[in-house]
Amino acid sequence: MTLSKQLFEMAKALLPGGVNSPVRAFDPYPFFVKGGRGSRIFDVDGKEYVDFCLAYGALILGHAHPSVVNRIKEQLDQGIHFGAPSEFEVKLSEKIVKHIPCAEMVRFTNSGMEATSSAVRLARAYTGREKILMFDGCYHGAHDQFLFDKNGAKSPGVPKELAKTTLVCEFNDIESVERAADGNELAAIIVEPAMGNMGCIPPEKEFLRGLREICDKSGALLIFDEVITGFRLSLGGAQAYYKVVPDLATFGKIIGGGFPIGAFAGKREMMQKVAPAGKVYHAGTFCGHTIAMIAGLSTIEEIEKNGVIEKATAIAARICNFLKKESEFTVNRVGPMFQIFFTRNEVKSAEDARKSDRSRFMKFQGAMLSNGVFVPPSQFECWFTSSAHDRFDLERVESAIMASLSGVGDER
Repeated sequence: MTLSKQLFEMAKALLPGGVNSPVRAFDPYPFFVKGGRGSRIFDVDGKEYVDFCLAYGALILGHAHPSVVNRIKEQLDQGIHFGAPSEFEVKLSEKIVKHIPCAEMVRFTNSGMEATSSAVRLARAYTGREKILMFDGCYHGAHDQFLFDKNGAKSPGVPKELAKTTLVCEFNDIESVERAADGNELAAIIVEPAMGNMGCIPPEKEFLRGLREICDKSGALLIFDEVITGFRLSLGGAQAYYKVVPDLATFGKIIGGGFPIGAFAGKREMMQKVAPAGKVYHAGTFCGHTIAMIAGLSTIEEIEKNGVIEKATAIAARICNFLKKESEFTVNRVGPMFQIFFTRNEVKSAEDARKSDRSRFMKFQGAMLSNGVFVPPSQFECWFTSSAHDRFDLERVESAIMASLSGVGDER
């Protein structure tokens, strides 16, 4: 019995399903990680994998990047967290305000989920309205007000009353949004500008601009959930990439350099309503955690000077071209994030994604793992690339793709 299997058997008695997040569970059992460096991770049984999960997009520099690790080590001798301000939260805020078009002020949180919850609270307070519009397939954290899809609540335990204040439309369907906005007083429209939690689904050409126009007309705020896309599609996030500026935006993942973090940012007149400057409550023991601030600051400094996004994007483009050539299945990509869908049809919405062959995807993912390549074990996540991936990783992933596709019954 492998050590990973032994640990999983122990974990099942202690943790629900043996994991701390559902997507980490897959058959026959998940591998347990011992460490990582650059583009590779290593499990407790000594196996090495080329990593295209990268902590679900948090590690654009790859694992244990020296500039990040060394800055963290310097701080550890002086303390870990203090519950008081540090200079690093000011410096990281400066970076976000410098690069993100909508950001005039920032508030740090402990997670992306907390950031989206706080941004919506702020939008409701600012507009004096309660209804929020979201999109089927977009994920804004596991809090009750956003655990909805087109069929209603996605989990038991979500109060039915929340369905009255959370409207769900189809991504890339601007007409459905127009109808919803005409019939409801919306506090905000919240959207992943490029959907990353239903696989990778890019916005159609005028979709985001259409949302901006609807919000301007109706008085609702436009919130971009950039927890995935922030500092991945460009230094200015998706809003610079697509040239559509929201009123508020949320961030996570990359801005923490691998540590738990979140943030919401926006125009000064709105952000000044957050306590203690205003009355909209937000607080947290670990907000602005010193180590997370240092890791995020170091990561963004590397992105600024070393062509990180460009390199990661080039790697992603080559892999996607190879996937398309070898499989002829649908492959969606936005910058350095992408996914293969086992369907010949276009995937433009959550409903399109659900129609793809998920069982074939899981066979493919398992085969890739057996061939030394780790991709997220869900059809509804993305592959992510980093600046640490190189030509040797490309050769290995191309070889693994060919072997794995043949093992799941590719039909040309």
